[in-house]
Amino acid sequence: MTDQRGPASQSRSVRDSGNGRAFATGLMVLAAVLMILGGIMAILQGIAAIANDDVFVNTRDYVFEFDLTVWGWIHLILGLITSLAGVALLKGSTWARIVGVALASLLVVANFMWLPYHPLWALALIAVDVLVIWALCTAPRSPVD
Repeated sequence: MTDQRGPASQSRSVRDSGNGRAFATGLMVLAAVLMILGGIMAILQGIAAIANDDVFVNTRDYVFEFDLTVWGWIHLILGLITSLAGVALLKGSTWARIVGVALASLLVVANFMWLPYHPLWALALIAVDVLVIWALCTAPRSPVD
């Protein structure tokens, strides 16, 4: 028997593989942009904590009681590394994907510990970092051919 599929069905399969490639590329770009933006927000959070401790709520008798200046340096360093890994991910580095998941996980924990000082900001950054982890873990390793 011969293949009775016409040009329409062949072009549809080409379009489908193109959509898979676009979806995979889109997830990686989403993750990279969210990493860069989340890193910049963490950098700003760190600078605010280092420069002026009075910006944040001073909580008493909270389980996670830390020095704000130390937390500022932690957020500044993690944010800088995360932004650089996001730029590397945009350039196509495969190592940046693994580093991105690890850094986003660390930032989720750091922002959870930051909740008593600025709850809404910490929750927003946790959401961004969870989206980064999701996008990096669900995108295919290489575009669908």
